[in-house]
Amino acid sequence: MAGPIDEQRAASGDGVLAPHRKALTIGMVSTVTLVAFESLAVITILPDIEDDLVGLSWYGWVTSAFFLGTLIGIVVAGDQADRRGLGRPYVTGLSLFALGLVLGGLAMSMPVLVAARFVQGLGAGVVPAIGYIAIGRVYPEALRPRMFAVLSTAWVVPGIAGPALAERVSNGPGWRWVFLGLIPLVLIAGTIVIPAMLAVRSDDETLDAPPRGRLVDAVLVAGGAAMVVGAFTSSVLLVPLLLAGGIAVGFRPLLRLTPPGTFRAASGLPAVILSRGLLTFGFFGADTFVPHALTDARGASTASGSIAVSASVLGWTSGSWLQERKVATLGERTLIRAGYVLLAAGGAGVAVTAATVTLPVWLIHVSWTVGGLGIGIAYSVHSQLVLSRSRTAELGASTSALQLCDNLGVALGAGVTGAVVTFADGRSWDPGNGVALALLIPVSVAVGGVALSTRLPSRRQAPVSRGTVPSHGN
Repeated sequence: MAGPIDEQRAASGDGVLAPHRKALTIGMVSTVTLVAFESLAVITILPDIEDDLVGLSWYGWVTSAFFLGTLIGIVVAGDQADRRGLGRPYVTGLSLFALGLVLGGLAMSMPVLVAARFVQGLGAGVVPAIGYIAIGRVYPEALRPRMFAVLSTAWVVPGIAGPALAERVSNGPGWRWVFLGLIPLVLIAGTIVIPAMLAVRSDDETLDAPPRGRLVDAVLVAGGAAMVVGAFTSSVLLVPLLLAGGIAVGFRPLLRLTPPGTFRAASGLPAVILSRGLLTFGFFGADTFVPHALTDARGASTASGSIAVSASVLGWTSGSWLQERKVATLGERTLIRAGYVLLAAGGAGVAVTAATVTLPVWLIHVSWTVGGLGIGIAYSVHSQLVLSRSRTAELGASTSALQLCDNLGVALGAGVTGAVVTFADGRSWDPGNGVALALLIPVSVAVGGVALSTRLPSRRQAPVSRGTVPSHGN
């Protein structure tokens, strides 16, 4: 017997590649693929770049600058989309991303490259922020799980072929062409997606007067996050100062950019947004150090580490398609809880195998495929909950809050886990024991996510009211 989701899908009479959605779908997949390839490629060739430009002290900031720019881009894009439509901010975002590629390809020093990555991050933050709003406005609720699964698939090719291709380009024409070679592809993708974005119209609702200072708040959150992340790589004496300073600078603005009650795990939309941050903390806190667990702890090759990363990408994509098929029957809350359980199990498997030399190394690959499956099942379900429980005119504010916590989870997860790895290494601990101890942190966060899932809305709950979007803080 057909359920309500099936009836809605049948009523729509088409899919994500229907004539009136085809250009938007292809365009969004193209831009996500470009951002994914660029992100994975830069990580791969960064040692070559540092050898050429010289500036080891700037090494970590090449990634951090991109992340900080993304935080700001997400908030600004969401606000502008609610007030001015999707087309103009998307054009601005793609233009900034292309400008960052040009600056990166022409950089003659590491500080210039860091600045270029910040500009790229500003543009890259627009892609998911506007994309989520477009999905909320153009795709009926029955098609959203499939669209998120399609976007997840856009990471498969970059995840498998991107690092190897980037390495070949770097060793051939040179690392600069990893940046410059993407510019024509950005232009091609833009010609497809920008007209489609310009054609997206909102309903007749109008957003209440937007809160002032969202850009300032976004900059303060990014600055505070930079201080917190920097604390994990600083001397012991600076750690408490940077942590206290980061919280003082960024926490109150973060409260203003998220729904009231988010950091109290208030039931409904606030719990969904907090849960997304815990999910990315749990996954990326472990994912960053899976290759380390293989190479340093178990003596495997670098190629073995890249296989583990690719396996997790495939697991993520498989999980995303699984949720597309099961969300109508199992419901969002059940899938998120299952995703957390799989993520915790996968991380625990990596930790135990890293510390136990009698276990076969391939158990790390299997375990982290399970971890990828877990985040794949749960990740886009959070997005669907936010879209279904936000008014159309408030989608920008709601989805930017979701992605803000998403990015904070990534940065803090990698930073905290990395601090423990560094602590263990500085005391000459066995690498396997050090990484196992560190991975207990993201595993514990995933277990906490299982408990938090009881606060998430069920399928039978009504959409969010006007008062639960970001307004006056928590």
